[in-house]
Amino acid sequence: MSKLILNDARLSFPSLFETELYNGNDTGKYAASFLVPKDSDLGKKLAKAVQAVAEEKWGKPIPKKVEYCLKDGDEVEYDGYAGMWAIKANTKKRPVVIDRKKTPIAESDDIIYPGCYVNASIEVYAMDNQWGKRVGCQLNGVQFVRDGEAFGTGSSSAISDFDELDDVASDDDDDSPFM
Repeated sequence: MSKLILNDARLSFPSLFETELYNGNDTGKYAASFLVPKDSDLGKKLAKAVQAVAEEKWGKPIPKKVEYCLKDGDEVEYDGYAGMWAIKANTKKRPVVIDRKKTPIAESDDIIYPGCYVNASIEVYAMDNQWGKRVGCQLNGVQFVRDGEAFGTGSSSAISDFDELDDVASDDDDDSPFM
C-alpha cells in the first residue's frame, strides 16, 4: 500500500457527502476522481506509485488482466480530462472533507463541486481475489484548495433561461396553456 497526497488536483465526479450511485444503484461507497497533469511531477509520481504497487503484488511482468484505478484522460471523452491522469478513489467510511483552514465542510456549504481544485489523501493498494486482479485506491480525505471552472454546468446560467416579467397577471388571464 502506498499513501499519497495529491496537491492541487482537479475534482471530478465527487460523491463525498452521500454514497455514489452507479447504474441507478447505491454502491455503498463514497468516491471521487482526481485529475493530475500527466507531465507534472505529481503526475509522474502518481503513475510510478501505481506501477510500484502492482509490481510489489505480482512482480514483473505484471499480469495482463489487471484492472487499474488510474486512467489515461486522453482515452476518455470527458471535458477537462485531456492530458491528465484520472485516479478514482473510494471508501465505505465517509471521508474527511475540509476547507483551507481545516474546518469540516458540509454539503450544504456548496464549497466542493466538480471542477474545483483540492488536495486529496489517498492510498493505492493491490488485490487479487475472486473478483479479479486490481490496483485500487482508497479515499481518506479531501481539502478544498481553490475554485475552478465547474464541470457539467452547461452553456447557460439558469437566470438566462427566463424573461423579465411585468407585475402579477390577473387570475382571469385565458392565455394559460394549463387551463
